[in-house]
Parts: sequence; structure tokens; C-alpha cells
Amino acid sequence: MEPRILLGGAELVPAVEHLWKALHAHHQKGLPDLAYHAPDVSWSVRSDEYREWLARPGSFVLVAYSGDVPVGYALVEVVDGPEDTWVTGDRIAHLQSLSIAPGWRGTGLGTALADRVDAELQARGVHDLMLDVVEGNTGAERFYERRGLRKVMTIYARFSG
Repeated sequence: MEPRILLGGAELVPAVEHLWKALHAHHQKGLPDLAYHAPDVSWSVRSDEYREWLARPGSFVLVAYSGDVPVGYALVEVVDGPEDTWVTGDRIAHLQSLSIAPGWRGTGLGTALADRVDAELQARGVHDLMLDVVEGNTGAERFYERRGLRKVMTIYARFSG
């Protein structure tokens, strides 16, 4: 069955909890030597961030459903531009999360969600897109590079945990 994709805002955030937790676990595979929040703590912080980001004009979430079960989502925050380093338009999209349920990875659902993100941004007149990829997630890097994005920054961190 082909998933249906719904467009919405903060009202859809509760539906993606299990998908965030799956992505949180996936991130840990790339950098296993770091200390991570427990899944429930991580979700509490992330869901608050989602609500904050979705309150910004132009921001949105797309949730893919198989039947009544969410199997993937993309959450996009739109911020005012221009960006301080690169030439951009007056609005910039940040793809804050793209998560696909483990059993749906490799089925084209990520591409379908990313295509829909691009279409939504085009319809909203937003032409610039930025996103972060956790170190070690080479599959995500290849996915975004195939879509015409390129690496422009590396983030270094020191964590107390």
C-alpha cells in the first residue's frame, strides 16, 4: 500500500514520537561513544522544539501514513533570511528532521517526502534549503547529495556528558 502524506502543523507532532525515537536510535549508531538522552527525554526536548519551529510562518510538517500508522515524516522550519554568509532569499527553509520507520527505509518513502518538501517550499516561494546530518550517517549524506545538496559546514562539539 502506498503511504498517504498529510500536510500540517503542531497538531501532527504527537503522531511522530515513535519515528523521532527511531531516528534518535539511528543517530547513536554513527557516534556510539557519546552519551545520549534516554528516548523519552530526547522526545520531550525535540517535541518542544518542533512546536516552537512550527509556530513560525511558513513552517510545516509532512507525515506519511500507512493505514493509520505514521511511517515517516519531514519537518521544515522556515526562517527569515538572508543567511549571514551565503547569498540566499528572504526566507530559508531548515529541514529539521526527516525520519523513516526502519521497516520503510529503502522503499522510496524518503524520496517521496523530500519531493513533497521541495514542492511545498516552491509553492511558498522558498528556494533555499539547509539541513544537518549527524556524523556517521553516510546514507543520509549520499541521499541529500543525490538531491543536489552539498556539504557547506562541519560542526564541532564538546559535550559534558
